[in-house]
Amino acid sequence: MAAVLERCLAVQAQDLRAAALGIRARGSGLTEADVYRALGTERTLVRGWFMRGTLYLVPARDAGWLRELLAPRLLRRGERRYRELGLGPAELGRGERVIAEALADGPLTRDELAVRMTGAGLDASGQVPFHLVRRSALLGTVCFGPVREDGSATYVLAQDWLPASAGPSGPDAVKELLHRYLAAHGPATVADFATWSGLGLPAARSAWRELLGAGLIEPCRVGDLDEYALPADAPPGPEPVGDVRLLPAYDNYLVGFTDRRLSVEPEHERRVWPGGGQISPTVVVDGLVRGVWRRDRTRAVALEPFDGGLDGAGPAALDAELRDIARFLAA
Repeated sequence: MAAVLERCLAVQAQDLRAAALGIRARGSGLTEADVYRALGTERTLVRGWFMRGTLYLVPARDAGWLRELLAPRLLRRGERRYRELGLGPAELGRGERVIAEALADGPLTRDELAVRMTGAGLDASGQVPFHLVRRSALLGTVCFGPVREDGSATYVLAQDWLPASAGPSGPDAVKELLHRYLAAHGPATVADFATWSGLGLPAARSAWRELLGAGLIEPCRVGDLDEYALPADAPPGPEPVGDVRLLPAYDNYLVGFTDRRLSVEPEHERRVWPGGGQISPTVVVDGLVRGVWRRDRTRAVALEPFDGGLDGAGPAALDAELRDIARFLAA
């Protein structure tokens, strides 16, 4: 588990089961129970608002420097929404204090924290509890804690939950994030990194130039395009032949890039991105999305190939993926 997250740094996690399945696709022999154990008793993974303000699973030891790098921009972006919700400086400060005092008693859900807010005289209607809890997480006061048996997310005090670990800061943090992004997603472009990270092009270009100049990343050509790069120490990978992956909804493979042509043919984009912010679970054959999939009412996997079918997908490899998903979820 730790090796998988160390390698890819972050797995998009607005849907926690999808995030667990994303870890499955990148590891071997893991189970969904392993993921929940890492989030709970082991505390080696943590869920939080990181790149672009989206929920991700990251190694717990990386949560601190990632938050310090990314949260200031997210907090500034949230100021207008706080005002729209009637949350001025006094209300924001009181909300942070109430949340911290409540979590001193142990993990609580957002609904349970909303009760404490109301008791303290705060208006906890609508989206107010969400934004107050999220703000406390971005400030580093709280973080996600264990998941309850009914699937409810809880929050805990970050200082009691996360390991004390030093990390890069300032421009060095941007360079570290870029290097680890390329190690997990490369080959990729500076625009891909800027969009994925939410840091914007100026910071991305500066880090890109520095890593190129230091020889830590090197340019490479993809098809007829030459603006891509990889880490200089990236091991050479063979061209995939017969490789089949059933990737979950919102998978990194589909959210980490601005140009989708390398993974999804244009005529099939609507099947993968049907609208409303959704990203479908996909069947990937040799790096190209060849269909989507879903779990039916019997919890069996139903495949929906695009026109032309699952070209290149060997029956044995496809069957192995189907059996591994069943094993992962059942263990």
